Formats: sequence, C-alpha cells, structure tokens
Amino acid sequence: MNETWLQERVRAPWRGFRLGLLAFPAMVLSALLMTALSLISVGIGVLLVPPLVLAVRGLLNLYRDLIGKWTGTTIQRPYLPEPETEPGLAGRGRRFSTMVSDPATWRDLGWLLADPIVVVFTAALPMYLIIYGVFGILLSLFLGRVITDAGGSDWYTFIHVTQGYADEPWRMAGTAVLGAIFIALGFVFGPNLLAAYGRWGNVLLGPTEASRLKLRVAHLTETRSDAVDTSAAELRRIERDLHDGAQARLVAMGMSLTAIEHLLDKDPEKARQLLAQTRQSSASALRELRDLVRGIHPPVLADRGLGDAVRALALDHPLSIEVTVDLPARPEPPVESAAYFAVAELLANASKHSGAGRVWIDVRHQDGMLRISVTDDGRGGASLEGGTGLRGIERRIGTFDGVLALNSPVGGPTLVTLEMPCALSWPKTSPS
Repeated sequence: MNETWLQERVRAPWRGFRLGLLAFPAMVLSALLMTALSLISVGIGVLLVPPLVLAVRGLLNLYRDLIGKWTGTTIQRPYLPEPETEPGLAGRGRRFSTMVSDPATWRDLGWLLADPIVVVFTAALPMYLIIYGVFGILLSLFLGRVITDAGGSDWYTFIHVTQGYADEPWRMAGTAVLGAIFIALGFVFGPNLLAAYGRWGNVLLGPTEASRLKLRVAHLTETRSDAVDTSAAELRRIERDLHDGAQARLVAMGMSLTAIEHLLDKDPEKARQLLAQTRQSSASALRELRDLVRGIHPPVLADRGLGDAVRALALDHPLSIEVTVDLPARPEPPVESAAYFAVAELLANASKHSGAGRVWIDVRHQDGMLRISVTDDGRGGASLEGGTGLRGIERRIGTFDGVLALNSPVGGPTLVTLEMPCALSWPKTSPS
C-alpha cells in the first residue's frame, strides 16, 4: 500500500470502522450456525450446516481480502478442497462430514464469536475515539447548554456537564481540549490498531500448519496431474508434427531416391531433376526439424539463458517490445523453460487479443523468486476465464509452485505478473 503518513492515518479509522460493521452479520451467522449445530442430533443440522458454513466462509473471505488490502497482512484461504457434489442423502452426509472435519470450520466459528469484541478494542476503536472527541467539542460549543437547559446532566470523562456548565468557560474549554485529544489519538494510533487487528486475523483466519500441509499436498497432487497431462499433450504434438512434417518428407525422399536409381541409366536428365527436388525436400525436412527442436527447447535458451532468449523473442515479434533483465545468474533449466514459454504465450496473447502497440517485459530475481511482469498498452479486459491461454500458463508455472496475477481493467493497460520460487544455481553464460 503506497500511502503517505498522513493518508494512512486519515484512512485507517474509517477502514477499521467498516471492519467493525462486519461484526453484525458475523453475529447473525454465528447464531444461525450454532443453532444448526445443535440440531445435528435430530438430523436437520446435517442439511443446514453446509450452506451456513459456505455463507460463513464467504463472509470471512471478505474479511481476509479487506485485511490484506488495508493492513498488508496476506491471509491464505485455509479450507481443504471440497469433494465433488454427490446426489442423495449419502452425498449430503459426506459433504457435511468433510466440512465439520475441516479444522478451519471451527476456527471460523471461533472468529465469529470473538471478533465482535476484539474489533471494538482494535480496528474500530480509532473511529470510536474520533466520534467521542467530536461529541466533546459539540458539548463545548452548544450541546452542553442544550442538555443543561433541559434539566439534564452528563459526564465527559471526568468533566461533569450539569447546571452552570455553560457559565464556566474552563469546563467548556477542558471539554473541547479533551475532545481534540481523543480525535488526535484516533488518527495517530489508527494504523497501529489496524495492524494489530491484521495480526489477530492472521492467527485465526489463516491456515494451521496441519492445514497448510494438507493444502500443499492437494496442490502438488493437482499440479502433478497437470504436468502429466501437459507432457502427454506435448508428446502427442511432437509425434503429430514429426508424422505430418519431417517423416512424410523423408519417406518421399526415399521414394525419390529409388526412382533416381532406376532413371540414372535410362533418363539422366529426369534423374537430375528428381535429385534437385530431393535436395529441396531435405532442406525443408531439416528446417522443420530445427523448428520442432526450437519448440521443444530453443537453442538460444540453452546456450545463452532466459534473458537473451526473451530478447530474441522480442526481436522476432511484430510489436514494439522493451525488455529489462536483472538476473545475476541463471535459473535451473526447467524453470527457465517454463518462464520462456510463458512469456512467449503472453506475447502471443498481446498480439492476438489486446490490440496493443507496445509491450514492456521485466525479468528479475528477488527474495528467492523469479518475477516476470509483462505489460501492454492494449484495450484490457483480459480474464483468466477467457480463452487467452492464461489458464495454461498458470498450470505450467504451477508445476513449480508458481503463481500468476492478472490486472487488466477495461481500457487497459494489462499487467500479468508471474512468480516462481527458484535458486540461481547456474552460472551466467552471457551478460544481461
């Protein structure tokens, strides 16, 4: 969050107050969920608990998003993968059992019960201090007189607002000063209390070590399956390209050479023509084989590394591309290959779908992560749900625990960021 000191203090109380407002739906959902859990013994709870748990998760995901956005504390979703929906009572029972056995469900319930109290003394407290401070200033200006003229009385901290209050300037001034102090405290300590609330959220809303391990296993299982599918599809593509391209040309060359053998004595001129055609076919077959090898693992990537390989992509691309590379050494070959083909796919997307004229590529290694950002000045509106190949890129880098982030508002620009954990263990072979 790139905010100035003043902006941070002005915005923090209002953000905390909004988080405090979420306590009201949290209390409603906690009451409903507790009621549903109490009805498990009579069977109704088995039907009521799953939809209520999903509603709770939706609300708490909103908490996680707001906490991450406003405090910088990123909270990972802790929920274990749900099984596929099955029809009938048996399917409902399994779904209920899966949700109830997930530790995150009970931690969510603990949050619903505790947060309405915790938020009052952390995130929402600065706004309450500001409101109380404004009330004190209003008391000193006119509200105190209204109260005392009506025969009432009140206390503002240790100052008694009672009959004669309006005739004692020191009490009115003291109320105004106290009010200003409360307002200042609310603004000054707002970010600190909001950050404390973020840490509290991370403790209860984030995954436990056991949940994190299970999520890790589920993620590895999924990415392993994707890697196997991708490898099988790549092998089928190579087989198809060989069969339809180089293999067909080699077969034709063999037939031509057989015909040449028979024509050497009978029709030497015809044999020379066939030899010329065979030479052209051999050059075409060699070119296709080189293209095939380049599609599997480009020689420039193997010889010169990721930085120069991306620059070569940019030179061959019709768009105007600016490449910035900051790699003190080379990533491991599998990571290099995944990153290279991801960039190639992103450039293809920019050329086909974005209407962009310029593209900026930034490749760097920082904090143990290979980070690649590709920005274009196109029309925007890209989506992971669309047919732009972004899901394929996400699956490709997911094999290496990589993540893809997309920011593409309508009207542009489009920014795609890739991150893959890797060590720079290979020496550089060329300056980048």
